Amino acid sequence: MLLKPIKNEIDYDRALDRVDELMVLNPKLGSTLSDEFEVLALLIEKYEEKEWAISEPDPIEAIKVRMEQMHLKQKDLIPYIGNKSKVSEVLNRKIGLSLSMITNIAAGLHLPLENLIQLPKKSVV
Repeated sequence: MLLKPIKNEIDYDRALDRVDELMVLNPKLGSTLSDEFEVLALLIEKYEEKEWAISEPDPIEAIKVRMEQMHLKQKDLIPYIGNKSKVSEVLNRKIGLSLSMITNIAAGLHLPLENLIQLPKKSVV
């Protein structure tokens, strides 16, 4: 097969079909077919990353989902965030999460810190 970049769904489907064929053949490592399989797998992976990228989790949405799962009300977040108005401001995105809020929420709601910390996006220059 002539290897080329995967630019659309048709190319993607063809690459997947070829990978299936190569898996059936079970080529010996280091062979031409094995190399083709490896390159196709990389091309498929890159295409999937580009076309179906999973966005970073939003901290507030993560909190809201966990609240729903645990059947919590806004008042239940007071021990982790502060007073009632501060909870409302956080959930309505009027103020950001502080470090102490993040650690309290992570421990109290059993959420990974990575879901609560959102690093600034790097701008491409």
